[in-house]
Amino acid sequence: MNPVNVGLLGLGTVGGGTALVLSRNADEISRRAGSAIHVTHAAGLGIDPANLPAGTENAKITADAWEVVNDPDVAIVVELIGGYSPARELVLKAIENGKHVVTANKALIAKHGNEIFAAAQAKGVMVAFEAAVAGGIPIIKAVREGLAANRIEWIAGIINGTGNFILTEMRDKGRDFADVLAEAQALGYAEADPTFDVEGIDAAHKLTILASIAFGIELQFDACFTEGISKITREDVNYAEELGYRIKHLGVTRRTGNGIELRVHPTLIPHRRLIANVDGVMNAVLVKGDAVGPTLYYGAGAGAEPTASAVVADIIDVARTLTTDPNNRVPHLAFQPDAMSQDLSILPMEEVTTAYYLRMSAADKPGVLADITRILGDAQISIEAFIQKESPVDVPDVPLVILTHKVREAQMNDAIAKIEALSTINGSITRLRVEHLDA
Repeated sequence: MNPVNVGLLGLGTVGGGTALVLSRNADEISRRAGSAIHVTHAAGLGIDPANLPAGTENAKITADAWEVVNDPDVAIVVELIGGYSPARELVLKAIENGKHVVTANKALIAKHGNEIFAAAQAKGVMVAFEAAVAGGIPIIKAVREGLAANRIEWIAGIINGTGNFILTEMRDKGRDFADVLAEAQALGYAEADPTFDVEGIDAAHKLTILASIAFGIELQFDACFTEGISKITREDVNYAEELGYRIKHLGVTRRTGNGIELRVHPTLIPHRRLIANVDGVMNAVLVKGDAVGPTLYYGAGAGAEPTASAVVADIIDVARTLTTDPNNRVPHLAFQPDAMSQDLSILPMEEVTTAYYLRMSAADKPGVLADITRILGDAQISIEAFIQKESPVDVPDVPLVILTHKVREAQMNDAIAKIEALSTINGSITRLRVEHLDA
């Protein structure tokens, strides 16, 4: 076969890593793909011609991404710019021009994937996006192809390395959130504006994609419940440990009789679970299928070469299918386009059922605990465990921690509002959800 020409949009960390891996492993990649793959075009801002990334020395370099998208010699456009725009416009133009697309852009796929895949289907081209979720972990391929025989029951994942690093440092070293976040920014794990990472937006993008390929539903990012980790304290981490749990920023999507759960939030997980022991910037995704049971996928969720590993794998997949009938390719979202479910809706968070961790500051006087347990009892909420600590000298309030059994979120919302209204409760209640991830 003739060599396959690739055009890179973006020559930052991942773009440079992609060019390097394609160059360094060229012989192995050619043997797998059935043809040589060359980076012949690349677009990037502020590129020094004397200091090009390895693997782009012979490429046509430009600051204008549209030149790459419109060049007739480019067969595969690799979008590594990130964000919604101009990435969306560039990808749609590449598809219009009959080019295949590979992207690592989870925000683009989660928000505009339905439109992009419809355009690709109409044009008979592929859009590959393995690197959009969990970096170098081949989780898209695993769920879409490796587990295709299964009815997926649920997926739970640590899919943001920044948040996992922060929670790990808080647990292992007893540090405060703000202190660890500053270090994460200094180390390059977190952006100057860390909102997407610590508030769960990045994880929600990825979970939206996983839910779509797991359950055959359209991408519905706006319906994902999202809660961050910025309010987690050292005390919460310590209490969780005392109760036999660890706090992880978890993305959970589950098929229920009433709809699909789609939620990202801090979560207590029993410390015995393998996923509870995933630390630092690493990612892990736990998938439960009806036939295979639980399967765990672990690895680097970011970084130049781990992400490039997934990008290049997609490029190889596309190169292999360049002469394939479009109707015989693996569907973008695992299910045939005309078989996507229109009946499965995203479950409102108020209808989700889970166990809860509650932490509150209460007056140290008789009858307080009785009032709290009465409110919980009236709401049909049963208690699994309870912790009360001695208050420091001259401090009128004591910390109370309650672990509940499973209950519907709406019931818990109502109970929390009534407890917070008690004159003996100082401030708001910290509420974290609990997932046992039983297999």
